[in-house]
Parts: sequence; C-alpha cells; structure tokens
Amino acid sequence: MARAVSTRRKALVTICAWAVGIAIFFPILWTVLTSFKTEAEAIASPPSFLFFDWTLENYSTVQERSDYFRHFSNSVIISFGSTLLGLLIAIPAAWSMAFVPGKRTKDVLMWMLSTKMLPPVGVLIPIYLLFRDTGLLDTRIGLVMVLTLINLPIIVWMLFTYFREIPGEILEAARMDGAELWSEIVYVLTPMAVPGIASTLLLNIILSWNEAFWTLNLTAVDAAPLTAFIASYSSPEGLFYAKLSAASTMAIAPILIIGWFSQKQLVRGLTFGAVK
Repeated sequence: MARAVSTRRKALVTICAWAVGIAIFFPILWTVLTSFKTEAEAIASPPSFLFFDWTLENYSTVQERSDYFRHFSNSVIISFGSTLLGLLIAIPAAWSMAFVPGKRTKDVLMWMLSTKMLPPVGVLIPIYLLFRDTGLLDTRIGLVMVLTLINLPIIVWMLFTYFREIPGEILEAARMDGAELWSEIVYVLTPMAVPGIASTLLLNIILSWNEAFWTLNLTAVDAAPLTAFIASYSSPEGLFYAKLSAASTMAIAPILIIGWFSQKQLVRGLTFGAVK
C-alpha cells in the first residue's frame, strides 16, 4: 500500500527543491544580467540586480573583437564528433561486457573509471608533444580524439548500466532467428536502449562542450572552441566583467537551449530501468 504524504511535507519538499534550483541557477542568471551592464555597473558596490541601464554594447564589442561563429562551429564539431565517435566505440564494448561477462569485467570497468581520476595535467606534456610531432596540434580532429578518449569511460559505464537492464533472452531469441552479431546490436539492442543512449549522448555533449583544460592547451586559433573564446577575455590588463559575462552568455546559451528542450529525454534516460 502506498504511504500517504501529508500536504505539509509536500510543501516543504517543494520549497526545498525550488531553493536548491534557484541557488544552482543564480550564478547563470547573474552572468546574464551582468552581460547587459556597463563595465562600471558590473563592478559597482552594492551591485544592482535589475535596475540599471541595460545595454547591448558588450555583445557587439565581443563580436567585433572575436569571431563568435567560428568558435561556435568548432565547439559543435568537437563536442558532437567526439560524442558520436565515443558511442561507436562504446556500444560494442558495453554490449560485450553486459551480455558476454567474464571474470575480469568488473576489473576492466574499474580500470576504465580509474583513468578519470588521473589529473589531466599529468599527461599534458606527452600528449602535447605527440600532437605537435604528428601535426594534430590546433586541429579539430585532434581535439575530437582527445575528448573521445577522455569521456569514453563514462560512456561505457553508462551504456553498460542500461544494457544490463535489457533481458538477455531477447537477444538469444534474435540469435535463434538467425541474427548475426552486427544485426543483433544495431536492430535489436540499440532500439531497446534508445532512452539510455540518448541520455548518454546528451550528457557527453555537455561534458565535451564545457571541456576547458584540453581545449585551452591544445588549440591556438584554428580549432579554438567557445571555452577559448571565453578565456580570451582574461588579460593582463584585468578582467572586463561585463564583456566576460557577455562572452560566457553567448557560449552557454546553445547548450542551455539543448538541455531545456531535451530535459524530458535526459530524465527518462537517467531513470531508465529504475522501475520494474
């Protein structure tokens, strides 16, 4: 029998959820508001929240100084390219771990996860030298390869979790009907795990979009994404908070829009298999 929940408890939970949500969203809101201020108003004390002289000057200045659309296209190619390449590698890997388990499956998964615990700066110099000598430095292909390898453990772990929720008897029935390995993965397994694959894709696009360490150290001009676009507004002359906020708003706006329209799919994928 379902346990009754009192109105007071519902109201308390709702208030707490709104408080946490506002606390998380407030830095983004403040950044957006600051982008419409002048530099003097951006550093004014006490700060003004809504009552200030709104201006679009920062956005025009940012666009004149930096080619936003070039950085934007680099971010799109790098984030989507690394995510799709990671899925092509991770889906067969997660399938083999989920449906052909061995004694070392857990050990392999833990080893893959342990690679995420290594500080990136620990391997920066060898990767930088490797990219320099192979001509991959400041190229989109190089960044796609790096971000794919960085996020691959997360992709494999998430897909492994989703695939484990799919009954193995369905795949066995497909094999009895004559399905080959590739047909089994593409036409049977993948359609059943669409919610999990979609949430994995969305999460890794966000991770790749926001990656700053590797994009700042392995790019200069040609392949610089929006993270480098934002960092360019930190200069020896000081921080221009209003212009920096405008650049940040322009950089996060696309991913916020994607997250807003795909939130139901993301939640559905993250809770995939949680209720049976």
